Amino acid sequence: MGDVYLSAEDVFFAGTAGVRVERVEALVDGTMVQLSSTRSSRWCPDCGVSSRRVHSRYGRQWDDRPVAGRPVRVQLTVRRFFCDTRTCRRRTFVEQIDGVSEPYQRTSSSLRTVLRSVAAELGGRPGARLCRKLSVPAGRMRLLGHLPAPATPDRAPRVLGVDEFAFRRGRRFGTILVDIETHQPVDVLPDRRAETLAAWLRGHAGAEVVCRDRASTYSRAVREAAPDAIEVADRWHLLRNLSLAVEQVCHEHRACLRKYAEHRQRSQPRQPTLELLPTTLIVDRVRRRHEVINRMVETGYPVSEIARRLGLDRKTVRRYRDTDFEVLLASARDRRNVPLDRFKPYLQAEFAAGHTSAEELYDQICERGFSGGYSTLSRYVRTLRDGTAVPAPAPVPSPRTVSGGIMRPRVKPTPRQTAELERVRLACPDITEACNLARAFTDLARNRRGHLLTEWIRQAERCGQPSIRSFASFLRQDLDAVTAGLTLAHSSGVVEGHVCRVKLLKRSRYGRASFELLRARILTPR
Repeated sequence: MGDVYLSAEDVFFAGTAGVRVERVEALVDGTMVQLSSTRSSRWCPDCGVSSRRVHSRYGRQWDDRPVAGRPVRVQLTVRRFFCDTRTCRRRTFVEQIDGVSEPYQRTSSSLRTVLRSVAAELGGRPGARLCRKLSVPAGRMRLLGHLPAPATPDRAPRVLGVDEFAFRRGRRFGTILVDIETHQPVDVLPDRRAETLAAWLRGHAGAEVVCRDRASTYSRAVREAAPDAIEVADRWHLLRNLSLAVEQVCHEHRACLRKYAEHRQRSQPRQPTLELLPTTLIVDRVRRRHEVINRMVETGYPVSEIARRLGLDRKTVRRYRDTDFEVLLASARDRRNVPLDRFKPYLQAEFAAGHTSAEELYDQICERGFSGGYSTLSRYVRTLRDGTAVPAPAPVPSPRTVSGGIMRPRVKPTPRQTAELERVRLACPDITEACNLARAFTDLARNRRGHLLTEWIRQAERCGQPSIRSFASFLRQDLDAVTAGLTLAHSSGVVEGHVCRVKLLKRSRYGRASFELLRARILTPR
């Protein structure tokens, strides 16, 4: 195979016709390429008539893509031609070389494509740092200047997704519009007001389905500007709202969970008595308060008057009135050992087995994750020796853990999680009722059985838990959109993904991006 030799035109301007490289000069800070045009005539950009009569010449310079890691500077002597057409409004015009030069540009077409891609992916300062490493002459403002926002389509997509995002969390919000079918952003609005979205929908007709969250603002805009469009409430937000309602039920009945856990606890070390309990400032204070409060209650003082006279909160007075004295003393004695609570069953078992050395027990629980000090353990071991140790508190699942187990699909929980959920259901009939309703609703959402929604709402409205009834009333107020969300395949998942991307783009601008610049970067195709 013979050798192939490349000309300077093939190296610097491959595929470009009508130019000739006159000279390539190596400079200290890069490479200078001098060009000249090889065509004797040019066409007027207005009338399209060819002209050979040269008016004048002048030099132009612009940056081009680097070659071999060195910046390239292009220098071209351009000609200004006369336009001899009498009806043309131009008297003279400047020649332009396709693919090389454009009017009023200091950068070649190929380099502008590179800068636009870097700006779209990285933004200003990160893109400028990359350009310095690639020997491309571009600062952050120059990069951002190559990032114009794409044109907005004249018609809205058939399936439109609408959601809000925060310019500044909790203060300023915008709206992003996404084509659900193509997964591409369509436009970005500067606020989340219903009037702004309604004006956009009037100017861009064609939306047949609008996916949104539970925000009433967007619903009002769709009903006003696109009344024929089908509104689809997002399923994830529905399940999230139901999860919060179930969690609220678990919060309200946490005492039932605690009582059931304590009842199931197998070994119950005896509670400390008044004679065996070590005397501390906290114990003395609890003893005095209990005595004074109960004496005033027996005298007939109301809770508000007791709280005012003793300088306590009314909830504190009720706790001393309604809680057993031994429980109050146990709480006072055990207050400093909270980090040790989850290790107490293990310590009690080891101590009963004959391992009574505090140092050995401390090493063992440190290997199991204990982060407290040795003095904390030694105090508790001392109570084990004296026989005054408070029993380890029964493990009570948190409301979030319970609600997560209820809302999780039935095929995903492990046998242990299933057993814990069954124990929770046995502990409280109100939680069981909320669990049954939540399971029924998740089946509607995951299996697209929107036609059963009305019957579920009727059952939930008869529920004894206020949070579940409130959730059902919200569904009834937005019944059509919720029914569509539980029936159709469309959802706002694509929009939520773009909201996460907006957060990333916003953080990469360090909070200094204007709305126009952020909009341009959001809408620029990747």
